[in-house]
Parts: sequence; structure tokens; C-alpha cells
Amino acid sequence: MTVSLIRATSYEQALLRESLLTLLEPLGGMKAFVKKGDRVLLKPNLLTGSRPGKECVTRPEIVCCVAQLVQEAGGKPFLGDGPAFGSAMGVAKASGYLPLIQELNLPIVEFHGKRYQTVSEEFNHLLLSKEAIDADVVINLPKVKSHVQLTMTLGVKNLFGCVPGKMKAWWHMEAGKDSARFGTMLVETARAINPNLTIIDGIIGHEGNGPSGGEPRELGVLGASSNVFALDRAFLEILNVDPQIVPTVAASQRMGLCPELADIHFPQLQPTELKLTDWKLPENLVPIDFGMPRVIQSTFKHLYIRFIKEKINNYQLTINNH
Repeated sequence: MTVSLIRATSYEQALLRESLLTLLEPLGGMKAFVKKGDRVLLKPNLLTGSRPGKECVTRPEIVCCVAQLVQEAGGKPFLGDGPAFGSAMGVAKASGYLPLIQELNLPIVEFHGKRYQTVSEEFNHLLLSKEAIDADVVINLPKVKSHVQLTMTLGVKNLFGCVPGKMKAWWHMEAGKDSARFGTMLVETARAINPNLTIIDGIIGHEGNGPSGGEPRELGVLGASSNVFALDRAFLEILNVDPQIVPTVAASQRMGLCPELADIHFPQLQPTELKLTDWKLPENLVPIDFGMPRVIQSTFKHLYIRFIKEKINNYQLTINNH
């Protein structure tokens, strides 16, 4: 289990490229993950375009450099996400992605829940994006952020973007009464997507009342691993955050997916060499289910149960017809 951690302080393209090459070198470089002709999904955090300068989204410079490395390895990168509000293209434009996208001729794909994916018996009605499932390679590109519902959002939580937008609200209500259950659902999502590589943008993070209501914080860190659970655990150590208060990491530990720190190989810097003692967590946690009135939740749930049944029936008819 290898997690690569380095210091990196600049988004300037030439310097960032060198940082990424250094970061990926112990993992075998990009060619260890991407082969010629592979369709490679780059999955950044495209949360919102409404707060430019607040470091709420993965920096476009990160995506650009990673896309270039994928192209050099012979892959065909495309950008995709499923924002809860708005479109991936809309958020990307508002976040300054357009010049880099045009320069690299990088397609942007909107995520749709066209494939019914059984993740586990407990979450067997979880819809995942066909675009993510069908990619040959998935490169997960999250941002380090505090989160008012989940304490922290890192690699695992970023993959919730592979759940179609309207379904996110459903899962907030279906599993949101119990943070442990919600964390388990997010871990099951990450396990189903199974990203080949996760690179966490920690050059500048977002602390406090995130994922969008906090403030930028310079961290000067990049991290990468083929194991998203190990990478998240390493970043909690850097930030001096107890894993048990982060539902995604606590769930991955309960499920035996997250290794102990002693079992993780750190070929470059150790988490202790990057450790902070004053990272700001949310002032107060808020309910995952949005605290919506019960009658609204009940109505919404009824409509979505009918929606899910229709999706399942359509999927089964498709299978039978083939």
C-alpha cells in the first residue's frame, strides 16, 4: 500500500508539472495507470462556480497538467462530474477551466444515471454514472476541504459526484439520518467506482465551514495513491483530524478497506513531516439530510422509490432483450 506525499506550493504550470512528475514517480508514473487508447475520466471536485477565489473546486491547473500527462501516456482524457446544482460545463466555465479545456481539446461530459449498479445488498438501488463506469481509467482529483456535514471531504467523498445530481438529494435523505450509514454509502460508491489513481489537490485547501462556506488555506501538499482509502487516511494524519469523526474514513476502517498507518508505505514524505496543528474544522456540523420537514422528505422519498423501481425495471428489460 503506497501513498506518495510531497510539498508543492505553486500552481504555475511548469512547476506544477514537475511536482506531479515527482509525486507519481514512486507509483510508476502515469504510464503505470494509462495505456495507449485508454479513455480516461478525470473527476475533479466541481462543487460550485458561485464562489470564485474561495478554493471550493479542484484547481484547473491540476486538471490541465494531469490531462497532459495522460495524453503523453497515450490516453484520451475527458472531464466529468455531476454537480448537485448546475452542470459540469457551467461550473467548469465559472471556475476558469475553459481556456485550459480549449487548449487541450478536453471534452466535458455530464454524468447521467443510465446504468443500474448493484453495489451491495444494503445499497442495491444506488445509481452510478454510466460515463464513470464505462471509462477505461478513472483518475480522481479531489480538493482538501472541511465539510459541515461530514467534517472533511477528500478522495472518497469526491466520488459521490459519480452519483447523478438529483440522486444526491435522495441519498442525503435516505441515509442522512445516520452519519455512519451515509459514510458507508459513500465508501460503497468509492469501492464501486474503484478509481485507478487519486491525486489530492492540497496546495491550497478550504478550511472551516466547507465545502463552500469556509476560507482558503495554504497547505503546500500534494498526495497520490492507487488506494483512495489509504490516501484519505494519510491526509487526516497531516491535518491532525481524528478518523472517527470523519464518517467516510471511519466507515472504510470498519469495513476493512482502510489500512493502518503503519501498513502504508510512504516513499517520499511521511505525514508527520507535513503535519498541521491548526487546521480549522466546521464550527458546527449540520444534518446530512438537510433537516427537511418530515412531510417533504416523505413525499420526496415516495417519488424517488417510484423512480428507482422504473429504473430497475427498464434495466432488467434491457438485459432480457439482450
